[in-house]
Amino acid sequence: MGFEGKVPRNHPNMRTEFAWMCALNADHHSIVRAPFVTEQYDLGIVIIPKKNPELNLDDIKLSCKKVAVMQEGPNWYWQDYDLLKQVNYFNTLSSADTIFVHNYLDKIYYQGLTNHSDVKLMPSLMVEDAIDKEALTPEKYRGEVIIGGNFVSWYGGFDSYVVAQELSDKVFAPSMGRKQPGEEQLLNHLPYFDWKNWITQLSKFKYGIHLMRTHAAGTFALNCAYLGIPCIGYYGLDTQEVCHPNLTVEVGDLISAKKIAKKLKESEEFYKEQSEVARTNYKKVYAEENFIERFKSYIC
Repeated sequence: MGFEGKVPRNHPNMRTEFAWMCALNADHHSIVRAPFVTEQYDLGIVIIPKKNPELNLDDIKLSCKKVAVMQEGPNWYWQDYDLLKQVNYFNTLSSADTIFVHNYLDKIYYQGLTNHSDVKLMPSLMVEDAIDKEALTPEKYRGEVIIGGNFVSWYGGFDSYVVAQELSDKVFAPSMGRKQPGEEQLLNHLPYFDWKNWITQLSKFKYGIHLMRTHAAGTFALNCAYLGIPCIGYYGLDTQEVCHPNLTVEVGDLISAKKIAKKLKESEEFYKEQSEVARTNYKKVYAEENFIERFKSYIC
């Protein structure tokens, strides 16, 4: 990203990486400036761009006593690079002082891959200040179902769509960069929103489904939990497992996902229970103060 400095708490596009920087009161520097950063830091956290993975951590170490690499995308993504880039990526991970990851399964993957002694979870985060809470739709007025992505393997949109039909013939989805031509024949697409307005729009929905095999930050399940929207998803994603434990199925188990969807629709008691579980676990595990305390325990 091209900007320099801090992320204000009311930033309208408070995506996960912005929320991390904001909560930690961290300075952001573009990695292309790395050799020329004159400030000195105890710790620098680098997100290696998926499409430009060749990075020399020695440039970062000129201004940081320790350098950590934060996972970007699913843990297998880098194996689609050509062989030289794969080797370079592996060596970059191995040379970092710390490897931060999204999910528990990512933690054990990177530990096994690199034999690194310091692999830690850095959970997804919502900094809530920018959310217009007065604009959120009250639960009693919510309706319809939204799936978390489009009809591509990355998002598993067709799987989500099939399960969503247990809840409604009218299925909504956000507009993502991988949106396929012709999806509008089956889906009702929301336009592109910044993060603040995305949360406002998401609050209109009663059900969330995100049967996405590509496990990374898990923000859809997290956003749903914040709003008390039950979300059906797959094991392997921490935000899904923690916030929606009774709505989580094995990868590919659409039979169980359909049964859960049907129960959410037919049992008001079950629906309310899962809504409350989601809200409670979000506050217990993913609240900003918990994130900060966890991070302090890592570096102190």
